[in-house]
Amino acid sequence: MQIRELDLKELETAYDVLVQLRNELSYQEFEDLIYDMRHMEYKMIGIFDKGKLLTYAGVAVQTNLYHKRHLYVFDLVTDVHFRGQGYGVMMLDYLLDYAKMGMCTSMVLSSGFAREDAHRFYEKDGFVKKSFVFVKTL
Repeated sequence: MQIRELDLKELETAYDVLVQLRNELSYQEFEDLIYDMRHMEYKMIGIFDKGKLLTYAGVAVQTNLYHKRHLYVFDLVTDVHFRGQGYGVMMLDYLLDYAKMGMCTSMVLSSGFAREDAHRFYEKDGFVKKSFVFVKTL
């Protein structure tokens, strides 16, 4: 078992798991967006076992006025074949240490309304619902 940052040569591996969460995203869009997000130090982190990606997290250390310095978890998904085996908790534990090493004061994430199982998972891990996210499509 290994937890490590993925490099750009592993985009297809990352996409194969991420698309299970972001199923509207084509591979080309994913690749373009990953390159666009380099300026924000977006990191792709994975849990691997025997070379197979089990859990993917996309994160970045950010700073703003309301969360101050924090680790934003943009994406967190475990391959459907490995869910319920503790890999999500393992990733969140790793990200907590990653955030502490990055001198962050918190971890922040946003989760869609229809993901009630994910919400229970996050709350069980100590996350608290803090606000609503409002989006206006242009």
